[in-house]
Amino acid sequence: MATLGAAAVAIIPIGLRFLIRPEAARAGFGLTASPQDPYTATKGIRDIASGLVLLTVLARGDRRLAGRAGLAAASTPVGDMLLVLRRGGPTGIALGVHGATALVMIAAALPLLLEDDERPGT
Repeated sequence: MATLGAAAVAIIPIGLRFLIRPEAARAGFGLTASPQDPYTATKGIRDIASGLVLLTVLARGDRRLAGRAGLAAASTPVGDMLLVLRRGGPTGIALGVHGATALVMIAAALPLLLEDDERPGT
């Protein structure tokens, strides 16, 4: 659960960066957008909310629920990876940032889903 917690905590400042320093954040994401594009603020809000939701689930202490939430949350970086690839963004960022994030989240979630039911907190 610690890895999912780290991912949840890490995404919040990334979201804040999209709100505070959108130029730098857009470059790190792998796509460009004009400063007037509402995508940047929307992405920031989405990242902050995603981190807070995952932290809320983790605070419950239910390992199986955390695994489910982590697996569901991995759909966001998968979608981001596909978006960057489809829009002609840098393959290195698509795979190295978004793809790697998805793999880490999936790798952290699967063991929680596969644990025995008799374990406390499930």
